[in-house]
Amino acid sequence: MIRVVLVDDQPLVRTGIRALLERADDVEVVGEAADGRDGVALVRRVRPDVVLMDLQMPVLDGIEATRQILDGTAGPVTSAAAHPVPAGHDRPPGPRVVVLTTFDDDANLFAALRAGASGFLLKDASPDELRAAVRTAAAGDALLSPAVTARVVAQAVDAGRRDDALVAAVADRLTDREREVLAHVGRGLTNDEIGAALFMSPATARTHVGRILTKLGVRDRAGLVVVAYETGLVRPGTPPR
Repeated sequence: MIRVVLVDDQPLVRTGIRALLERADDVEVVGEAADGRDGVALVRRVRPDVVLMDLQMPVLDGIEATRQILDGTAGPVTSAAAHPVPAGHDRPPGPRVVVLTTFDDDANLFAALRAGASGFLLKDASPDELRAAVRTAAAGDALLSPAVTARVVAQAVDAGRRDDALVAAVADRLTDREREVLAHVGRGLTNDEIGAALFMSPATARTHVGRILTKLGVRDRAGLVVVAYETGLVRPGTPPR
């Protein structure tokens, strides 16, 4: 069973999502919270596989709640992607956070990705899309539309967000080949497509992606997309796959 926690300040939204999810035989909603602070406490108590997280909430917003769930700390929003852990140190395992949003051009989406969210889902998604999103996140895959993600990230990078420490980490820790793979991940390519573009097997591409995640201390492909843009490997205006 995939264990899910819902964090949203609208009771009707939580009720509707719960009803849709529990029609699936492999999904169980194990808790609900109406604000980010209670959501963090609930997640730490029940340890779900997936958290569906609203962004705009009282007490503690979804961005800071996501960061606290994934980093286990308090304080200003930092980034799993933009602040890699030291080489040889792994981040603690945690649930996958999928952001629930009303608009796919919400400027807060980029901040949620920087906080470690595995992707985002529109609140008007179909029941099948909702259940598929939970399964995708639970499997450890990023939930990203290449076109939408490129637009969201590019807008934020255009606004001047850049981390020199991250640029140095990519230069120091990754091989030339790994930087090529990272650039293709940033453009939204799958492992199969990366393999075709770089004349390697999909399995080899997958291995490279895994090594990049480990070297940079990033949780998943969503974080790698942020890294690719913030280090200039992919530039705003570069068309997605």
